Amino acid sequence: MSNAVNKLRAWKRLERHAKKMKKIKMRDLFAEDSERAGKFSLQLESMLFDFSKNLISEKTVLYLLKLAQDRKVSEKIEAMFSGEKINFTENRAVLHTALRNTSNTPVFVDGKDVMPKIKEVLAKMRRFTEDVRLGKILGQTGKKLTNIVNIGIGGSDLGPVMAVEALKRYKSKDINTYFISNIDGTACAEVLNKLDPETTLFIVASKTFTTIETLTNAKTCRKWLVDALGEHAVAKHFVALSTNAEKVKEFGIDTNNMFEFWDFVGGRYSMWSAIGLSIALAVGMDNFEKMLEGAHAMDDHFRHTELKSNLPVMLALISIWNNNFMGWRSQAIIPYDQYLRYLPSYLQQLEMESNGKFVSRQDEFVKYDTGTVIFGGAGTDVQHSFFQMLHQGTTPIPVDFIIPAISHNEIGNHHEILIANVLAQSEALMRGKTVKEAAAELEKAGKSKEEIDLLKKNKSFPGNNPSNTIVVKKIDPYTLGMLVALYEHKVFVQGIIWDINSFDQFGVELGKQMALKILPELQGEDATTSHDSSTASLIRYIKNIRK
Repeated sequence: MSNAVNKLRAWKRLERHAKKMKKIKMRDLFAEDSERAGKFSLQLESMLFDFSKNLISEKTVLYLLKLAQDRKVSEKIEAMFSGEKINFTENRAVLHTALRNTSNTPVFVDGKDVMPKIKEVLAKMRRFTEDVRLGKILGQTGKKLTNIVNIGIGGSDLGPVMAVEALKRYKSKDINTYFISNIDGTACAEVLNKLDPETTLFIVASKTFTTIETLTNAKTCRKWLVDALGEHAVAKHFVALSTNAEKVKEFGIDTNNMFEFWDFVGGRYSMWSAIGLSIALAVGMDNFEKMLEGAHAMDDHFRHTELKSNLPVMLALISIWNNNFMGWRSQAIIPYDQYLRYLPSYLQQLEMESNGKFVSRQDEFVKYDTGTVIFGGAGTDVQHSFFQMLHQGTTPIPVDFIIPAISHNEIGNHHEILIANVLAQSEALMRGKTVKEAAAELEKAGKSKEEIDLLKKNKSFPGNNPSNTIVVKKIDPYTLGMLVALYEHKVFVQGIIWDINSFDQFGVELGKQMALKILPELQGEDATTSHDSSTASLIRYIKNIRK
């Protein structure tokens, strides 16, 4: 008999409850309860999480918490922090939390405390970043290394890109940071065209040192450097974030400049490790460690706070409610802060790579929706792109609004206008505007009866569109750490509820494996016969047009 999540009594009760809630208007819930915002808000330090603008009641929250209890969320949180091998398909512990464990508490994997090694790598990062930033480590010709190029892909790129941009106000003025990820040669060329080889340091981020995109880009950068400065320059202008010492040495990198990380750190959770070297070089190791401290504060809250007061747990449960019971499978992430403009892309990988799964821990194909389609961008820009669909589309799209109360750039009244926009958008999505209200507005504006009849429906808004609002004091290293850890743990809780493994990513591999088979066919002259007719004809067409 199946033990599927959607067969649980708590799940079935939520399905019945959702049918009733769909008939209710959020604006009425607010009108009936002046304390609603306080009932559906949580706070950790200066971070406020307001989830009151969701189609929920106190009963909804009780039912969701019962589902979390039945799924043993608290026990599984503790299992992760305790080093149990919860990544069961790869038989690995999941301990990105250990990377930012700023307490003196030991963390054990297979009976061995991993904290001494983690602290050793952090100390090595500190020595290296300080020596580069102070000009104690120089390039081949004796010049200071001021151009930092991170070569990686996926978690080895998205986290560092996001964090360096988010913390731009903390960057050293004489350090320029660049990122190369896409195997498209344009990505490499556009960065290299801006650089002086004498002042450039390349960071090659690949655990196995075999990732095809990363190694292809690294070899192109190596050739560019060698052509300019000679073979001996490689050791002074390249470092590696890897565990494959043999491959690193073969590339020409001094293994003393190889920074280690571990199997218990997944790629999309790795910015806290040596993968964050580009962040530390850009903003300094002190600020990097403040980011770790912020993440640790959220970890501590997540591990020790009861479910009903737990920010990541409630963020996850609201997402489960909207996805599985209300039927809204998309989620927009909208930071109203220019420095956070890469956060939606980072969270897209975090959530869709983690929970885009269709096999349960019971080794069954799931019969319910898992994963959420994540997209977004910086407000107010996206108000002029996809917000039309948020307000008047046929299917509600839940939104997470993120806003700092204080800007790094308090110019005139810019930030007040920004805050006014985010608050107005969340209220408008919730409240909407009835056809009757639209008609009254048009009449007040002096429109004719014919104009009112023509426009009243077009100028109405259904409302009842759900949103969360996360307010922080300011985007600084500590707050960024808290914010990213909040979403990491949200994704983990979703995976627990859905009974899937959030920590493998086999779906990334199939297309890459097939690409390796197609590559020699593109490069050779033999006829292509091992593919479907579409793929084969596309190969032939592209080969012909490239002649």
